[in-house]
Amino acid sequence: MVSLTAPYVSGFLAFREVPFLLELVQQLREKEPGLMPQVLLVDGNGVLHHRGFGVACHLGVLTDLPCVGVAKKLLQVDGLENNALHKEKIRLLQTRGDSFPLLGDSGTVLGMPTGQPSPSLSQALRSHDRSTRPLYISVGHKMSLEAAVRLTCCCCRFRIPEPVRQADICSREHIRKSLGLPRPPTPRSPTQRPVACPRGDSGEGTSPQPQADRTAPGGRRSTAQ
Repeated sequence: MVSLTAPYVSGFLAFREVPFLLELVQQLREKEPGLMPQVLLVDGNGVLHHRGFGVACHLGVLTDLPCVGVAKKLLQVDGLENNALHKEKIRLLQTRGDSFPLLGDSGTVLGMPTGQPSPSLSQALRSHDRSTRPLYISVGHKMSLEAAVRLTCCCCRFRIPEPVRQADICSREHIRKSLGLPRPPTPRSPTQRPVACPRGDSGEGTSPQPQADRTAPGGRRSTAQ
């Protein structure tokens, strides 16, 4: 576990996290070279960035490994906005693997090649059939956008690609154990949900309710079941 000393500043995530990530990669290269990854998936952006050089680019250049930026939210740069038009494009992503390019105000195509001479940088991808929220895939280092999108989609059992998802799960569990925190409660399964009580029944007992006596017309008494 490491202590981050640099403050979080939007657009400068690499200066906060890359030194520690680089150290881990170097340790792996020295101690377990057979386990060195062929590609790094980074929870952040690559060239989809204010300066065209996000955390995935930074880490890729320093490690000399192919690197892909996988962001969960749209970084609004070069006129890209999470506006009504963008949301409509997201709505049209019907199945896993559907995607659309991102076009900036500068004319740069922030997406898959479209026949234009502009460079391709990133793309919105629907990574799972059960998730309507896309991922924003961008080139980091030594990787084409087409290959980055295809690789990310192949790694998704859920919305987030498994390397990123498992890293998050394992790191949270390590922090919990290191700090001696209690294990979070297990989510209740649908079969464990309490059955709603009928109207007028508190659900506190199982004995039948007493029968109510009513007087029927003509003075005769009847019992309501």
